[in-house]
Amino acid sequence: MKLQSGLMAAVAALTACTMEPHYDRPAAPVPATWTDQEQSSNNTTPASQMGWRDFFPDKNMQRLIEIALANNRDLRVAALNVQATQAQYRIQRSDLFPTIAATGLEQIEKYPSGVTPAQGGTGTGTGTGGSVGTAVSTGGQTIRFYEAGVGFTSYEIDLFGRIRSLNHEAFEKYLSSEETRRSTQLSLIAQVVSAYLTVLADETILKVTRETLKSQQESYNLTKRSLDAGTTTALAFRQAATTVDTANANLAQYTRQAAQDRNALALLLGGPIPDDIAFDADLGAVNLSADLPSGVPSEVLTSRPDVLAAEHTLIAANADIGAARAAFFPSITLTGQFGTASTQLSGLFKSGSVAWSFAPQITLPIFTGGKNKANLDLSKVEKDINIAQYEKTLQTAFREVDDALSARQTLDQQLVAQRALLEDTSQSYELADLRFKSGVDSFLPVLDAQRALYSAQQSVISLELIRLQNMATLYKALGGGMREATRP
Repeated sequence: MKLQSGLMAAVAALTACTMEPHYDRPAAPVPATWTDQEQSSNNTTPASQMGWRDFFPDKNMQRLIEIALANNRDLRVAALNVQATQAQYRIQRSDLFPTIAATGLEQIEKYPSGVTPAQGGTGTGTGTGGSVGTAVSTGGQTIRFYEAGVGFTSYEIDLFGRIRSLNHEAFEKYLSSEETRRSTQLSLIAQVVSAYLTVLADETILKVTRETLKSQQESYNLTKRSLDAGTTTALAFRQAATTVDTANANLAQYTRQAAQDRNALALLLGGPIPDDIAFDADLGAVNLSADLPSGVPSEVLTSRPDVLAAEHTLIAANADIGAARAAFFPSITLTGQFGTASTQLSGLFKSGSVAWSFAPQITLPIFTGGKNKANLDLSKVEKDINIAQYEKTLQTAFREVDDALSARQTLDQQLVAQRALLEDTSQSYELADLRFKSGVDSFLPVLDAQRALYSAQQSVISLELIRLQNMATLYKALGGGMREATRP
């Protein structure tokens, strides 16, 4: 008993080992600080733990995100991929255990006269042996054999960790797919927010265009009356007409753009936009949490789901090296069966019908034509490829965060200047219009002021959109959390 216990402990110790290289996370090939270090926030909560409801407080925005998370097809595919890799891991893990099955056999053979079968059965492959029953006739002899039992076939004792390495590889691929799903979900949240803001910008530009068209139509009517009265020139009238035509063309363009952007949002939602979602909010009044912590790059970036997915893939490649190394060493497989055998069906479970077989087999690679060496070289190269891909993922992540941080303050400064410009052009238009209506000046300064005002209004709207979208991008780039905010 002690000897058996010792052997079992030795086998367990051996099978717990693998030949995988020790894994060390590659050093992050990115600078130690962001380019604009002044953008660091006083918020100490990591972005990865900041719920999307905390960062996106707008109720319409939150509802659209909820719908997208429930219905978006890309996210659904990502979730199904997680289930698929989880099933593949369970399949691979099953190789750690013997597959036990119950079997039943009935074998009937007929030999011609003068041919005597070998004693001990007909070679059924069960290894249970035993006598056979024969029925002799002038036409030859008929042999019958019955067997029932429980056993396992070709169970490999994982002495050198080949199966465990493959199991580890499958598990890391499963974890990688889960991080990929999280990355897809985070990207979807940012895309929905960006699409919602784009539709708001479209509606704001449409509103401004309609107001501009109304103002230019009034100027056109006034110019026409002045032309009829002989107090203005045909040139001024045609100039007024061109502004109305341009405004009508812009209105058609922005109406089309608004419809297309709504369709893009509906695609992200995975269904139609709810009828009660209104896009009448003032784009400049939309608030997002600006208090995002930037932290240290090497700490922030390694918590991003896409970086984590790349690292799990790298660890899987490292585990594959262990499986390739183990292929150079002997493998032991066991086949065994215990049951009953008889020449008659009625005698299967009678006393004396017990039959069993046990067939251990050891295989030692001697010559494989370089196959094992090539597999090992391939697994090492694939690990090097995954290291490069992991490092590239880190570098891309650093650029995304650094770009968003660099843009945050400059966009705020640019927007302040652009709003001041809008105020100046608005006053210029009012003065030019007043001078024209008073007969002090021609209509040309009014046209120039209208164009400048319309352009300034569009620029402010575009900058407000870019600023808000940049904040959503920064939330994604910093690996914003998936959890929802804790409600009081």
